[in-house]
Order: sequence, then C-alpha cells, then structure tokens
Amino acid sequence: MGHILITGMSGVGKSSVLSELSRRGHRTIDTDYGPWVGADGAWDEPRMAALLSAASPVVVSGAVENQGRFYNRFAAVVLLSAPLDVLLRRLSTRTNNPYGKSERDQAEVRRYARDIEPLLRRGATLELDARRPVSELADEVEKLIEPPDSKDAVTDRHGVE
Repeated sequence: MGHILITGMSGVGKSSVLSELSRRGHRTIDTDYGPWVGADGAWDEPRMAALLSAASPVVVSGAVENQGRFYNRFAAVVLLSAPLDVLLRRLSTRTNNPYGKSERDQAEVRRYARDIEPLLRRGATLELDARRPVSELADEVEKLIEPPDSKDAVTDRHGVE
C-alpha cells in the first residue's frame, strides 16, 4: 500500500476521481483546497512532507510547480489527460469552480497544456484517459492503493492469512 498522486490539467477530473475514491472509503486530500498551497502557488513543503511521512495510504490530487520534489514519496504518480477541447469544454461548463470560463483563463489552459502537461507526463508512472467514466478511473487508481495480489503474496510467503 502507498501514497498516490493524481495530477493533470485543470478540468481533467482530478477532484471527481478523488471524490469517488473518498466515497469508497479511501483517505484523500485535494490540495486545491485548504492549507496545502501557499501564496506562491506551490505546496507547503513541511505540511506535505508530514502528510507523506504517515504510514497510512492517502490519495493526493494537485498540479503545482514543486510536486516533483515529492514524487519519490508516492508509490504512483497518475496523470489524468484529455484533449484540449475536452478540457476547455469542461471548464466552461462546470459549476463548482469559476476558473476556466474567461478567455484569459482559457489562454492560460492552452499554454499549460502545451508547456506543463509534457512535464507532468515525464514524471508520471501511469497515464489514464480522463474521458473514461469516473468510476473506471477510480477503479484503476484503487488498484494502486492496494494491489489485488498483495494479500495473496503475504499468504503465499507465510502459508497463512
């Protein structure tokens, strides 16, 4: 079991997947909300280090400049990706966040998709097509939280459960 990071561009569905995993009983942290990001837009490094030093698994979502400093503390870095037109459509129609509706925001999203998403892709251990249903994406991430053969491996090694 381990810590998982879900990352990707705005509008890709990170919060939706995290919400589904939380509904299934997994511990989740959406770093877009609360005290996780400082005024500079980067993760609060001492806070994130403390979170990731805990033994219990956690699924974290976010896309910040300094997240790469923490990649070695995650069992997996999952990139959710979708074509730019899908992202722009989702951003323009979502009701839970105003980001992405203005021309300025959309120009920024285009620039991030061009310049930042390739960096995220290089650091990812798994990329998932975010056009898939949220439940399927959550299924894929859930396999990383507790691999299905982990219990079998313990049973096989010790002969008991």
